[in-house]
Amino acid sequence: MSLMISEKILFVDDERNVLEAFQRQLRKQFQVHIAQGPEAGLEAVRTSGPFAVVVSDLRMPVMDGISFLKMVRQEAPDTVRMMLTGFAEVQTAIEAVNEGNVFRFLTKPCDPALLAKTLHMGLAQYRLVMAERELLEETLRGSIKVLIQILSLLNPEAFGRASRIQRYVREIAFALQLKETWQLETAALLSQIGLIMLPEATLKKIYQGQALDPEEMQLFEMHPCIARDLLKHIPRLEKVADIITYQAKGFDGSGIPHDDRRGEDLPLESRILKVVLDFDTLEAAGRPRTTAIQELKERQGRYDPGVLTALETILWIEARFEVREISLKDLKEGMILDGDVFTKTQVLLVPKGQEVTPLIRRRLIGFAAAMGIKEPLRVLVPRHPREDKTAATAPALPGVPRPAKPPGT
Repeated sequence: MSLMISEKILFVDDERNVLEAFQRQLRKQFQVHIAQGPEAGLEAVRTSGPFAVVVSDLRMPVMDGISFLKMVRQEAPDTVRMMLTGFAEVQTAIEAVNEGNVFRFLTKPCDPALLAKTLHMGLAQYRLVMAERELLEETLRGSIKVLIQILSLLNPEAFGRASRIQRYVREIAFALQLKETWQLETAALLSQIGLIMLPEATLKKIYQGQALDPEEMQLFEMHPCIARDLLKHIPRLEKVADIITYQAKGFDGSGIPHDDRRGEDLPLESRILKVVLDFDTLEAAGRPRTTAIQELKERQGRYDPGVLTALETILWIEARFEVREISLKDLKEGMILDGDVFTKTQVLLVPKGQEVTPLIRRRLIGFAAAMGIKEPLRVLVPRHPREDKTAATAPALPGVPRPAKPPGT
């Protein structure tokens, strides 16, 4: 007795009896799902997937099989698509392959053995695609990890800022109900990578909030483009590179790069980074949060209004943290440092505002053993972590309910 295939296969046809015949014929070998008509098929792809293979009839009312499989390709690009029809027209086959990127084209009536064999070939293709994707994602994760570790070693302040930025943008993404956030969060983590090319004296002035001379400002304004050039050749980071390129660009078109993009033509992720980076700069310069938010509001047209409202909302949520002083042995992942962490010889290890990760915890334990660190550590801990996470996802923006009191200072 053969084992049941774990991946799901979807058959789409406008005739119910045809679908039920496929299900009876194949159910001992495959996990067969059926959908009557293209609309039901798309709904199944969106709500019941992922499907390894989708097999569609060509002739259906409302939407033909070519158009349907083209939409399936948009919704689920990894799914293998097949066409089944009683019309073996050459032009139809060409359109199906070109428009829907169809893997196989079968004619009705189809021999059961041939259909089963073709489905096995489709499953093999799906597994190959998924294996390649997994390998690429592992390579990508490794590349990002190396870049972040380089930043943490060469420039702890920039690394600390990038970690704060990532935490803010993650919460803003929740508030804005964004579904895909990995590119935004990756862009936040790598938003400071271009600073490794700047002279140390310039970086010191930036972190101390001092004015830069024209030459230093020109160098500083180049850092998003430097990051873009470092990232754009890494597979699947092209969009991340584009986000970082426009992270200093105003909603009104001001700022760098000096081109015509503005408003909603800018990547949403870049608009989020612009708000968060400018807010973090003000807060690092000593502004209370309420003052920093007000200054951003007074910069007419420079920021996406919905993103600015989302930032104000998550700051209110974030204000519900408890401040604690703890020893290193009690430091846990997910806590947020509320003060700079120094060695006993006054070497900065981790700046204020950084979320504790496994890497940061190991780094502090290593330095504590080698040369000692100043304790206790001042950290922020959510009073009600589960409640705070729910609150972060709740607001429907714009029109966020105003907090009973302003964001914490």
